[in-house]
Amino acid sequence: MDEVPTGDGEGAAPAAASLAVILLVSVLVVATCGLIYELLAGTLASYLLGDSVTQFSTVIGTYLFAMGVGSWLSRHITQREMTVFVRVEILIAALGGWSAAGLFLLFPYVEDFRIPLYGLVLAIGVLVGLEIPLLIRILRHRFAFRELVSNVLTFDYVGALVASLLFPLVLVPWLGLIRTGFVFGLANVAVAIALLLALRGRERIAREMTAAFMVGVSLLTGLVLAEQIQRWSEIAFYGEPVIYARSTPYQRIVITRRNTDLRLYLNGNLQFSTRDEYRYHEALVWPVLGRVAQPRRVLILGGGDGLAAREVLRDPRVGHVTLVDLDPAMTALFRDTPQLASLNAGALASPRLTAINRDAFRWVRQTSGQFDVILIDFPDPTEFSLGKLYTVSFYREVARLLAPQGVLTVQSTSPLIAPRSYWTVAATLEAAGLSARGYHAYVPSFGEWGFTMAAHTPPGDTVALPAGLRFLTPASERAMFQFPPDMARRPVPVNRLDNQALVRSFAEEWGRYDG
Repeated sequence: MDEVPTGDGEGAAPAAASLAVILLVSVLVVATCGLIYELLAGTLASYLLGDSVTQFSTVIGTYLFAMGVGSWLSRHITQREMTVFVRVEILIAALGGWSAAGLFLLFPYVEDFRIPLYGLVLAIGVLVGLEIPLLIRILRHRFAFRELVSNVLTFDYVGALVASLLFPLVLVPWLGLIRTGFVFGLANVAVAIALLLALRGRERIAREMTAAFMVGVSLLTGLVLAEQIQRWSEIAFYGEPVIYARSTPYQRIVITRRNTDLRLYLNGNLQFSTRDEYRYHEALVWPVLGRVAQPRRVLILGGGDGLAAREVLRDPRVGHVTLVDLDPAMTALFRDTPQLASLNAGALASPRLTAINRDAFRWVRQTSGQFDVILIDFPDPTEFSLGKLYTVSFYREVARLLAPQGVLTVQSTSPLIAPRSYWTVAATLEAAGLSARGYHAYVPSFGEWGFTMAAHTPPGDTVALPAGLRFLTPASERAMFQFPPDMARRPVPVNRLDNQALVRSFAEEWGRYDG
C-alpha cells in the first residue's frame, strides 16, 4: 500500500484528486482527535489527582515531548508511508478511544496512577507525532511545496481550534469524558477506513481493514456501554453502591448509599454523609447565626444540597435566604427528589428562600445590598477555579455585602491535616479588611474540620443556640474556638488571584496525608 501513482489512464487523475482531498480532510480530523486526547488526559488527571494547573501542565508537556519523539521517529519510515499512516490511525483509535474509560477503570486498582496515565500519554503522543510528517510525505507529489505546507498547517490549526471549542462547550457537558474518547476514536477509525476504501482494488488492504473493523466494533461497544463503564469505575472507586450519577456542565454528581447512609460526592470528593452531616452544618451555621441579634437577610454561597439552608430556616428570625450555587442540576436534584429533599426538610422549596444558579465570583461583584449573615460553603480549593473563591479579591466583595453588625463564616478545610491551608483563609479574610477568628469541629466522615468566622468588628462570645440541636451546646460551642499546638495559627501567605497560594498548599498538605 505505497504511495499511489497518478498514472495517465482514464479515471486515474480524478482518483488521485479524491485521495488528496481525503488526505487533507484527514489532517483536520487527526488534528482534532489529537488535541481531544490531550485534553481528556489533562482533565482526567485533574479530576482524579487534583491541582488542575499542575496536571494540565505536566500532561501537555509530556504529550508535546512525545509528539516530538514521534516526529523524529518518522524519519526512519522510508517506505510504505500510506500503510504506516493507516496503521498509526488504527492504533491511535484504539488507545485514544479507550483512554478515558481505561484510566477510570484502572484508577481504583493502581497504586501509582501516574504510571499508566503518563505511559498512555507518551504512547498516544508518539503516534500523533507520526501523523503530520507522514501526511506531508504522502502528499508531497500532489501539491507544490508552498501549497503543501500551507494546506497541512491550515487544516492542522483549524482542527486544534475545533477541538478546543468543542471540548468544554459540547463534549464534556453533553457526552462526558468516556463517550468523548470513544467518539473520537471512531473518527480515527473512519480516517483509516476512508483511506483503505480509496485504495481498494489497487492494494492489498484485507489485514488493515480487518484491524480497523475490529477496533471500530470495540469502540462502538464501549460507546453503547459508556454509562455502565462509568458506573463500574465509580463502584470500584467509592466502594459503595452508586444510586445516582450524572455529569453536568460543571461537575460529576454521584450519590451512594450503604444501608441508611447516603453520601454525596462532587468530582470524587465527599461533600456529606447523612450519618454525621448535622455536625458539620450545625457548626457551619449556628456559631454565626447565634451571634447576630437580627439575622433578617441571610446569604449562602455554595451549599446547593440545601443542608445549610435547612439549619438557617429553623430560625424564625430569618426573613429571607438567598442561596447562590453554580449548578442548577444540583439545586434541582435536592429540591425535586423526595428522598433528598427530606434531608434538607424541603428548604430549597421554601418561600423564604431564593436559589440563584450563577458563578458566585461574578455574582458577588454584581450584587448590591447587605446581608446580616453570610455562609460560604464551597468545595475545598482543589483547583484554581475553586481557589479564586478563597482569594482576597473575592472576600473584599463579600465584605461589601456584609452588614455593619453582620457575621460570616467560611468552611476552611482541616486545621489538623492542612494547617497552613486552614490559616491561609483567616489571613486572607484579614487582608480583605475583616476581623477573623477560627474554630473547628470533629465530623467523623471528614475528621477534624475547620471554619473561619469573620466580621467588620470582632464578634462577641455570647451566642444564642436553639433547642433541639444534635451536636452543639453552649459548652461545646465555646470549646470549638480552642486550638491545640498541632493546629495552632502559624505564618502563612495571603491567597491572591495572582498567586493562588492556597491551592498549592492544599495540594501539598493533603497529598502528604493521602500518601
